[in-house]
Formats: sequence, structure tokens, C-alpha cells
Amino acid sequence: MRFASLGSGSRGNSLVVEIGSTRILVDAGFGPTEMSRRLVRLGLEPADVDAVLVTHEHSDHIGGVAACARRFGWPICLTPGTLAASREHGRNLAVTLIDSHDSFSIGDISVHPFPVPHDAREPVQFVFSDGDRRLGVLTDAGHVTQFMVTMLDACDALVLECNHDMAMLEEGRYPPALKHRIGSRWGHLDNGAAASLLAQIDRRNLCHVIAAHLSAENNTPLLAQSALAGVLQCESEWVGVATQNGGFDWRDVRN
Repeated sequence: MRFASLGSGSRGNSLVVEIGSTRILVDAGFGPTEMSRRLVRLGLEPADVDAVLVTHEHSDHIGGVAACARRFGWPICLTPGTLAASREHGRNLAVTLIDSHDSFSIGDISVHPFPVPHDAREPVQFVFSDGDRRLGVLTDAGHVTQFMVTMLDACDALVLECNHDMAMLEEGRYPPALKHRIGSRWGHLDNGAAASLLAQIDRRNLCHVIAAHLSAENNTPLLAQSALAGVLQCESEWVGVATQNGGFDWRDVRN
């Protein structure tokens, strides 16, 4: 199993997961031209992608899905709520509806969705498995639930939202309504909330932890890394960071 990010942040998100001969994308917040360019950076072409899984209908996650699916012939997997809330509504696209509690497989990849609290119609996040190792992905949630903890427990790798530093958000220049949305129980996880989730799971198998979906305005990589490293009792540099422009390069998950 290996995984990489094409970009993470408010201007577009997409994550590649590869197991065996199967490659899937989690979200496609970039249009076809930019998506192709970013895939090439990882040594891939659009034809190498078997499907795209959509977490929710916000534009930084779904903005490029329809155009890329039409251009490249990608099947799309998403919840009924996300389909209903999206502008395209699946017109002329190969759409598979998924249940937020039911596991399924795409080629060599076992996919385990789980619901999260976020200001979207029916948002989900995912755990991916090859039958032995597990990659947990959580990039958009307003608060930590026990079910999220259960799903992410004992993962071998984790991509975890560290959207903002609470003090930076409160003192920053965003208008009050936007601050309230981001910091609410249906907004985004701050560094402290992400650290609290990490503290509640079995971390013994973790070989990769990546801080993701960082706000360019209300967070810094060092603050996010320090929050997670404090739980992991490791050097801050060990914690990876998914950036907006570069994402992060391939990470291998091995026994």
C-alpha cells in the first residue's frame, strides 16, 4: 500500500491511494488540466486512476470531479446526500452510490466509509485496507466523535485534518460569521482537536502521520506538527504535512 497527496487545502484537495494494481482518488478539487499535471508529478497518468471517491460536495473537494470524470472516464463513488447536493447530479456520469456505514471494494482496495460531522449534506471519510494494513483519512470534520475514534483506531497510517490554530483563528482577520463556521462543531478540526483524536486511538502501528487541510491564514505547519508530535512523543519533523501546492510525495505502508 502507498498513498500520496496532489494538494490539500481550501484551493483544492485530492489524495491517491494505491494497493496492488488499483489506484483511486479521494476527491478531485482540480480541473482536468491541473489534475493531469499533478498526477504526472507522482509518475501517474489519468488512465492509471480506477475511480474517484467523493467525501462531500464542497467545491475544494468536488470541484473537478465531473469534468475529470467526463474527460478521463473515471467512475464516481459518493453518498446519496452528496449527489443530491452537487450541482452536476451525476448527469452523463458513471455514478455508484455508497452507504456511509457499508464497506465495499474497488479492485484490490477495501474501502470502509464512515460519517463525520461537517456542514455538508452527507459527508464521509474513509479507511482503506489491503486486508492487513490500514490507512485512515480524515480531512473535514467539525468535532471528534466516538465512531470516528473507533474507525481510525490501530491504523498503520493516518492523514488527519489540522485545519486551524484556535488562537490564530480568533485573532485573525476573517469576518465573525466565517470564524464561527470554521470553529463550530460542524466546521473543521483545529490542531488541539486533531491531537485529542490522536490521543484516543491505538497508535502502536502508526508508521506515517500527515497533518492535512491546513489553513494558509489560520495555521502554520510547525503548529500542526507540534500538536500531533506532542501526542506521538516524537520530533515535530517526523509528522508530515500536506501542502496546498505540493501535497506530499508517495508514502509506503509496510508490515
